[in-house]
Amino acid sequence: MDTAEIIVLVSGVALIAFVIWYFFMGEGVRAAATVGATGVQQINVTVKGGYTPDVIVVKKGVPVELDFYRDEASTCTEQVVFGDFGISRMLPAFKTTPVTFTPERAGEFTFTCGMNMVRGKLIVEE
Repeated sequence: MDTAEIIVLVSGVALIAFVIWYFFMGEGVRAAATVGATGVQQINVTVKGGYTPDVIVVKKGVPVELDFYRDEASTCTEQVVFGDFGISRMLPAFKTTPVTFTPERAGEFTFTCGMNMVRGKLIVEE
């Protein structure tokens, strides 16, 4: 094996490791919902190639309002699905869509786009 082959091999392994970390291990932007004057936990989520923040922390038993602003027209992100809560909402492009519910159990729950390609995590704490 010559030097060029070694460089290509090492570069390929490094690129594979980065892709695995980025898509499967790296936890993105984390944010805790704030409780407003009405007693509802609220957070704004931007949808543009993914969810920002993509990790949302809320309290169990307190109503939640997640305001999804879809800042793109991609068909992949036109829907958000909270499977564990039986919630599915269409997200019109360039508009804000509220998703409201009250989480009754603690844990970590995944939310996805309608195609199950874009993912986020909802952490419900006691």
